[in-house]
Amino acid sequence: MPSHYDIVIVGSGAGGATLAQRLAPTGKSILILERGQHLPREADNWDAKAVFVDRKYRTRERWIDKRGAPFTPNTYYWVGGNTTFYGAALFRLRASDFEQRAHAGGVSPAWPISYGDLAPYYTEAEALWRVHGTRGIDPSEEPDDPPYAFAALRNDPGIERLKAHFEAQAWRPFPLPLAVNRQDDDPLRSACIRCKTCGGYPCLVMAKSDARSIAVMPLLDMPNVTLLTGRKAVRLETDPAGRQIRDVVCESENGEERFSGDIVVLAAGAVNTAVLLLASANGAHPDGLANSSGQVGRNYMFHTLTAMLSLTEAPFDASFPKTLAVNDFYHRDPRGGFDFPMGHIQLLEYMSGQTLEGQLGDLVPPQLLPDGVFNTIAKRLLSFLVISEDLPMADNRVRLDKTGQIHLDYAHNNLEGHERLVRTLRGALDGFTSHTHPLSQHHFQFDSLLPLYGTAHQNGTVRFGKDAKSSVLDPMCKAHDLDNLYVVDSGFFVSSAAVNPTLTIVANAMRVGDHLKQRL
Repeated sequence: MPSHYDIVIVGSGAGGATLAQRLAPTGKSILILERGQHLPREADNWDAKAVFVDRKYRTRERWIDKRGAPFTPNTYYWVGGNTTFYGAALFRLRASDFEQRAHAGGVSPAWPISYGDLAPYYTEAEALWRVHGTRGIDPSEEPDDPPYAFAALRNDPGIERLKAHFEAQAWRPFPLPLAVNRQDDDPLRSACIRCKTCGGYPCLVMAKSDARSIAVMPLLDMPNVTLLTGRKAVRLETDPAGRQIRDVVCESENGEERFSGDIVVLAAGAVNTAVLLLASANGAHPDGLANSSGQVGRNYMFHTLTAMLSLTEAPFDASFPKTLAVNDFYHRDPRGGFDFPMGHIQLLEYMSGQTLEGQLGDLVPPQLLPDGVFNTIAKRLLSFLVISEDLPMADNRVRLDKTGQIHLDYAHNNLEGHERLVRTLRGALDGFTSHTHPLSQHHFQFDSLLPLYGTAHQNGTVRFGKDAKSSVLDPMCKAHDLDNLYVVDSGFFVSSAAVNPTLTIVANAMRVGDHLKQRL
């Protein structure tokens, strides 16, 4: 096995796998280093107890929060990265998200690129990842965006009733852009079966568009692409001048291994990319690689998120509920009185009793709510995710202590718009069903804000920009301080916006890939 390649990519998630897919046709030798293994296809993939209660596939590692308390991040180290377990909602950032924006809690900085720079890549990514949607309804989208290549998924009957309820309040609910291999008009031949085990689960039939199915698996047959699993990158070593990455040092079952590349690309996720750079400090880079600005690890964001779990009196008729979203409040409150961004609302996946038990396990001891109670609740549960933008703050950061322990310091910010949106949704749900039982007259929020372990939307930490004094990467996502180091995970984000980040990661990796084609 060779040790030198034209391109070495650390991580096989949305960014790393997409970049490899973009560069593979060049014939250049590409090495993908993945710390995890191939996820086994087994019955437990769709077993709620295994996935949510036992957390069979989730990492066991512990990080430390700013109070010194350990926690287990909701992170998955497998081929395909976190996309293997994601909910498949693929949104474009809005044009205004690339610009400086005033929020009630501060200012969201401008990106060094514009919406127009990513727009063609968004279109290509939506087609490649089979995103189903409908243009012209979402009031926050750009009017010139082309139609989706795949028609929006139909709503289950219960979601149709909810849609009509929102429309009666002058809201404009729209089809959630969902990346699955589904044919609603030909269900017998459709790969996706609209099952109850989609978001949060790996797809046993490979019908969810994730990095594994869309990019990695097609790459395995290409002679110039090598995927090595079980290789955890622990250090990057430079030449004496500190301008070139010479070796990527990995830990594996074989001990320490070294790999070199003309180009080295990090795609390990916003947290672990920052960790790798900080762990690679040397004489030329005493504060960590690419860190002359002091920004590596800083400006960590993961959205301000509230899961609203609302009980209906009768069992709710929606086995595949995640097909509807609302962006009426994305830029401001259209009713007046609040001229700042509030955020985004989307339906969550179906929750079984054991799914609910696992999701609430950190908040409610299972012995207080036996399985029968969880199952009764789940059948009557309408679940929403409210997403708002958290702002980049220097003290919200990834740190390493002397033992190599990961510390994640974070304090919530910019909460006013989010809290207003949660109250708005709660009020809008009043009257959706007729309630006679006292227990069902309330909308239960089991957690007002997603805790720090909710790392699915992690971003920031190695922001890109034109000024090397205030950013880690240049506008093409190359490290300012090194000549052959790039980053294509969500660490490059300057701001978090208020929609799911995966499509932007994919589109940007395509953009960087086209740049690297010219360089190579």
